[in-house]
Amino acid sequence: MSKIIMHIDLNAFFATAEEIRDPSLVGKPVIVGGYGSRSVVSTCNYKAREYGVHSAMPIYQARQLCPNGIYLPGDYHYYSMLSRSFFAYLSNYSSIIEKASIDEGFVDMTKALKGVEDPVAFLTELQQGLLDQIGLKCSIGIAPTKFLAKMASDMKKPMGLTIIRRKDIKKMLYPLKIEDFFGIGKKTAPRLRAIGIATIGDLAKRIDENDPVVERMFGSMYPSIVENIRGYGNDVVDTEPWDPKSCGHSETFAYDTDDIDEIESKLQELAKWVSIDCKKDGKKGKTVQLVVREAGFKTHNKSVSLREPSNEFEDIYNTAVDLYEKYYSKMNVRLVGVTLQNLFNPKDEDIQMSLFNYEQYEKEDETRLLINDLNRKMKKTALIRAKEAKKDGNNRH
Repeated sequence: MSKIIMHIDLNAFFATAEEIRDPSLVGKPVIVGGYGSRSVVSTCNYKAREYGVHSAMPIYQARQLCPNGIYLPGDYHYYSMLSRSFFAYLSNYSSIIEKASIDEGFVDMTKALKGVEDPVAFLTELQQGLLDQIGLKCSIGIAPTKFLAKMASDMKKPMGLTIIRRKDIKKMLYPLKIEDFFGIGKKTAPRLRAIGIATIGDLAKRIDENDPVVERMFGSMYPSIVENIRGYGNDVVDTEPWDPKSCGHSETFAYDTDDIDEIESKLQELAKWVSIDCKKDGKKGKTVQLVVREAGFKTHNKSVSLREPSNEFEDIYNTAVDLYEKYYSKMNVRLVGVTLQNLFNPKDEDIQMSLFNYEQYEKEDETRLLINDLNRKMKKTALIRAKEAKKDGNNRH
């Protein structure tokens, strides 16, 4: 008997969290990100997306597209609190829950939906209850596997509910662009398009024909790709505590390159996603690792410890660029990757400080909280700490 797996994804979580705290923000473009001139958008609400703003976009670019937007610093302790409420709410329906990130998870609903005459009404009630009780909007995907459930939840946002059965795969998945296939990223999709695979249906056809070119392209991932596209992938919801020790992103260039500007632009993009993922998970890291694969497929990596644990884009990017320029700037590069390692939750860290350091830390924390509160009241980032202004070359006071 097939399982019933639910993937549930909170819609524009950080921005929605800010709207819960300050209802006057509802209906206005809200963008959550950092203070600095080199900061990036962590997330934004759907109103801001109408202006073309999206996650990982530089804040300065978002301001150009949406000058009247409300820009807020991320309050990740508050978001973590709401996330705990979210998963506690889900536990009313099932004890088999896998936390995929701070704002999404998989839930085994096989037992909960057994004997339910109207599953759509049941799930709609679950969805509406989350909105009514906590204020969080979500999209839900229901399917026999985790892959299909994830694909389903992405189909309708916000407040979507999509069910995919195995018999629905051809009708619902095959017409989708190949980029929509969960797990096929920006680096693989162009290569697939280059060999005539533009949709998920095209990929399924080539798999059914046992195309060796496709098999070689996916390598060790090929068996799982085949299972997923046929609706028989992983259906095990892992309830083990989710606590990653590193977060990384990598990408292969369309062609080998030694163009410093192109490589550093790619490092910037990767660092943005690492920063966003770590902030979503409430993690900071102590080490930045740079991975470089040269044209001959030889892979190199260098890492360096940060002066202070961080999850800020600027720290990750600047460190990765320093490593690249120091060790690999003359290399013909095929792939680059950026990873933040030795992750931890700052709230769980037992820090031993001298009295002087503790008092300094406490004072800085109070200042940061005061500035954040004032900026929220003014609905703009008018104030930052002096040392941040110096760091960003910003003269605001």
